[in-house]
Amino acid sequence: MAQQPAQSIIAELEDAVRDGTSAKRVQTLRRVTDLFLNDGDRLNDEQVKVFDDVLCLLITRVETRARAELSKRLAPLDYAPFEVIQHLAWDDDINVAGDVLTHSSRLGNEALFEIASTRGQEHLFAISARENLPEAVTDVIVNRGEDKVVHRLANNASARFSDAGYSNIVARAAGDDELVEILGLRLDLPAKLLRELLHRAKDAVRARLLAIAPPAVCDEIRKVLNDIAQEGIAAPRRNYGVAEELVRLMKQLNELDDVAVYKFAEAGKFDEVTVALALLNDMPIEMTERLMLGQRSDLILIPCRSARLNWPTVEAILRKRPMPRRIDDATLAVAQRDYRRLSLETAQRTVRFWQLHNRIEKQPMAAG
Repeated sequence: MAQQPAQSIIAELEDAVRDGTSAKRVQTLRRVTDLFLNDGDRLNDEQVKVFDDVLCLLITRVETRARAELSKRLAPLDYAPFEVIQHLAWDDDINVAGDVLTHSSRLGNEALFEIASTRGQEHLFAISARENLPEAVTDVIVNRGEDKVVHRLANNASARFSDAGYSNIVARAAGDDELVEILGLRLDLPAKLLRELLHRAKDAVRARLLAIAPPAVCDEIRKVLNDIAQEGIAAPRRNYGVAEELVRLMKQLNELDDVAVYKFAEAGKFDEVTVALALLNDMPIEMTERLMLGQRSDLILIPCRSARLNWPTVEAILRKRPMPRRIDDATLAVAQRDYRRLSLETAQRTVRFWQLHNRIEKQPMAAG
């Protein structure tokens, strides 16, 4: 019943395409679109295909303004002609593609991924506001998008992010107070990344987050900030001046080796042990100090292996480091097994990662 009007304008369409003026083609395009909007939800697939063919033929022969008008009218329709939607979405002009990229349910994830991977920032901006964006598409947008695009994506509550995508977008938030605030309000941000985000955030940004966050998010933010504050309450940093002067001199004289570190550990000279591990690994002394005074003995194995220390020296460090509770034999046996398994390459790679992470951590703090 609804098929007849579409068929009845085919002759008019052919005239418009073959001999018609631009105005005639636009007029025909509007007539076909009106017919579809009136009857489209009642058409079967074959009848929709008729409209699809007609519209595809017309949109290649009309100006940008007419294509943009068609995009705006078809984008909200769940039954919009499939091929037309694809043509409009791939259009170079964002005035044509924008509405379809943001709203059309007829645009599949594969097409979105391809468009996000190849088109410019305006197209990414339109896609970033789309509902229920999958992880594969948000990964591309985070990698390719400029700040304006990434902010809009982060504001899209229904967008889903992979672990890598979330890690990348949190890394991009360093020095970007607006992005920190947007991400801090997301309900799906993993706790580990919320902690990283807030750890780098300025006090003013933390305060704004607490002021605007909904109760559930606010409670989580406050908990994380309390944990960060507790970490910051530590004993004043030790003065390593004398030990550092001695150990640096030993290094210059090529006397800083496994035997020297063993003697320091056996004598309980842990300022010297700390400085020695720092210099042998080109690590900041305060970073090495955190390892030496931390609860996890397994982490100490990494700079020890990277510095090529032998197990008896490592054992002396673990047994005699200044801790409230001395290491027990069972834990020491596990440490010895793990130390044998730990390769020099892995240990050195981990130390390099720590060095890089330490520099990144300090940059936002200096900016604040």
